[in-house]
Amino acid sequence: MKNGNKPFVFQKRSNSIKTSNIEALFRLQTSLAANRITAIKANRITALMLVEQLSAGSQEVKAVAARELRLMAKIEKENRSFIAEGGAIPTLYRLFRSTNPVAQENALTAILNISIHDENKRKIMEENGCLELIVYVLRYGLTTEARENAAATLFSLSAVHDFKKMIMDEHGAVAALADFLMQGSPRGKKDAVMALFNLSTHPESWSQMLNMGAVSALARALRDEIVAEEAAGALTLLMRHHILAQTIASEDTAITNLVGLMKRGTPKAKENAIAALQEMCRRGGLNVIQNVAKMPMFSGLIQTILL
Repeated sequence: MKNGNKPFVFQKRSNSIKTSNIEALFRLQTSLAANRITAIKANRITALMLVEQLSAGSQEVKAVAARELRLMAKIEKENRSFIAEGGAIPTLYRLFRSTNPVAQENALTAILNISIHDENKRKIMEENGCLELIVYVLRYGLTTEARENAAATLFSLSAVHDFKKMIMDEHGAVAALADFLMQGSPRGKKDAVMALFNLSTHPESWSQMLNMGAVSALARALRDEIVAEEAAGALTLLMRHHILAQTIASEDTAITNLVGLMKRGTPKAKENAIAALQEMCRRGGLNVIQNVAKMPMFSGLIQTILL
């Protein structure tokens, strides 16, 4: 064979290899797609079986089914739809009053995982008694994780504007979040403050937040570096109402904590602290400005705040 023909043969073989690779890739993708469809169908059937066990099984069987649904809802968005569509929500929340700590924790966590899917948030909120029992677990949960996940569930649900007032109007919800912000675990405090932040974005939130102790809890949380940033952000929103601006300003600790956060906090925490002090001065009136200006550590900064 002449040397001049070699490039032609090489090119032909190269094209053949490329075609073969493309075909192999296509077959692999087709196989993976088929496997995924099969897995989705299997998960749907499994979800329905587990819901049935929650409805009719013994207490031990229900506890196991809740655990399996918790795990399913964590790993695939399709699973969250299957579980809710299969009627799991009412069967899960009935376990919230279980005297079995593991069953209660798994049921609550399954609801939390289900709530990640936005459509399921509405189903949870529309289920009569479900919100009430989420608050119950937040207050009286048998394990720390159950209480943490109850706070996280309220955080998840409060992300939807239409549900903010419903949560605030639920008896004990705001007070329970405020208490958990003060006395919960580090992770629980984080979810509680984020839930309160979400609720603070509602224009009618200020009276509930004040009367249920959330404003005081947020002001004290400014000393806690785990939640100070979000607490300052929530207070900024709430102090758009002049009554709250005056109320918070009347507490020397709140002003002290905000000024301290300006000095020691993260960049975002400092930004939120400055914004909170700005709202306090703008909405609170002359007396508030004078109270802020009296703070020894605040000397020389008042002009910055009022810009």
